[in-house]
Amino acid sequence: MAFVLMVVVALIGVVVYLFFVMNAVPGAKAERFGTLEALPDDVGKWSIDDDSEAALAAKQEGLLREVRHFYHEDQQRLALQVRYRDQLTKKIARIEPEVTVPRRRIVS
Repeated sequence: MAFVLMVVVALIGVVVYLFFVMNAVPGAKAERFGTLEALPDDVGKWSIDDDSEAALAAKQEGLLREVRHFYHEDQQRLALQVRYRDQLTKKIARIEPEVTVPRRRIVS
């Protein structure tokens, strides 16, 4: 029983040490886990989607499909937002729920 207690205490010590090292040493987290890939160049800019299946279906309904990537700085999250505009009035007809875009980690 004493052996299990020593192992648990040692594991807690390792976790606490790693937590402080990863947060206090500059570059330790990036060196160990890598950095996230760069954001797309057109972040925050709406663009017209013409070639996807959803865009072709929207054209049949008389709608124009617009997409953009949006970066939530507070949550460190990249999202894809989609909206549909009426082709005649240019008013927004509907929006889709935003989808989180996973970003890969680049380990150097």
